[in-house]
Amino acid sequence: MQLDILKEQEVAILRELIAASSQIVITCHKSPDGDALGSSLGWAEYLRVCHGKEPVVLIPDAYPDYYLWLPNTEKIIRYDKHPEKGDLLLKTADLIFCLDFNESGRTELMKQSLDASVAKKVMIDHHLNPQMDTVLTISHPELSSTSELIFRVVWQLGDFEAMKKHFAIPIYCGMMTDTGSFTYNSSYPEIYFIVGQLLTKRINKDSIYRKVYHNFTPWAIRLRGYVMCHKLKVSEEFHAAYFSISAKEMRDFQFRRGDLEGLVNEPLRIKGLKLSMSLREDDRTPNLVWVSLRSVGDFPCNKMAEEFFNGGGHLNASGGRLFCSLEEAEQVVVRAIKGYEGLLKSSET
Repeated sequence: MQLDILKEQEVAILRELIAASSQIVITCHKSPDGDALGSSLGWAEYLRVCHGKEPVVLIPDAYPDYYLWLPNTEKIIRYDKHPEKGDLLLKTADLIFCLDFNESGRTELMKQSLDASVAKKVMIDHHLNPQMDTVLTISHPELSSTSELIFRVVWQLGDFEAMKKHFAIPIYCGMMTDTGSFTYNSSYPEIYFIVGQLLTKRINKDSIYRKVYHNFTPWAIRLRGYVMCHKLKVSEEFHAAYFSISAKEMRDFQFRRGDLEGLVNEPLRIKGLKLSMSLREDDRTPNLVWVSLRSVGDFPCNKMAEEFFNGGGHLNASGGRLFCSLEEAEQVVVRAIKGYEGLLKSSET
């Protein structure tokens, strides 16, 4: 099975960078998801085990509680809680690995310090259009996740045999969550070969699934039921659906970060549906609405996200944000659906 993604020169550059660096920082995008965390924790474990380094995983802000069980999360430093420490780490680093983001703006609060750092930067990412000044960019948007990229790099470097559960668990978790449990962006044989290799480390993939997806509070279940029952709007004509949720509704259901994770996928269970969108009003910042898009077949929700929602992403999984009221955001959704009428009526499922 061919898994190599680096040229020989890139392998040499990566090895030299790691060997020459003593202060290594690993960072990811704001509101880290399973792939951002999984790839960061997996890469940190690799650097510790195979190179004797002590990298610091520095993330912009909080992540959902259902990832707290991942190995070595207790070592993570949150920039929003410790900005002075984060600034110092970025200032004194000689090597920074930028994982799961394609431009520094996605780190938001950390952007200024990240841009100002004189450290050499390496990007490992699977999003379109990398835009950072780096000494090495490993970018493969066609692959499932940044966690898959990390596996492939470690495999190509010949070090996978040395890795154990603390590497395999976060990498599997990142691949699983960024493909919706392998239901999209995962229809190529290499990804299942990789899963098979991770299983040789005696990880329990069923347990990983339960810890991520079966970890809701009773209030979260009530909230999800309420949204599907009372807020879901379906257009059979356009094979699309969307729902919105306000800050007040989230407070009413004692919302916690992650309570709505994956809910945007649920409407895709409807026969013939090709596009699902969610609108979530930010519970702290007025006139900020977070948008998630999911699609099936060949419908390009990434293009819709770029055109209408100040965002982007992948063909079947994208996101964005709007700076307006929730009501105005719904009007944008209606315009977006009508704007893509032709593709929604003709795209494959």
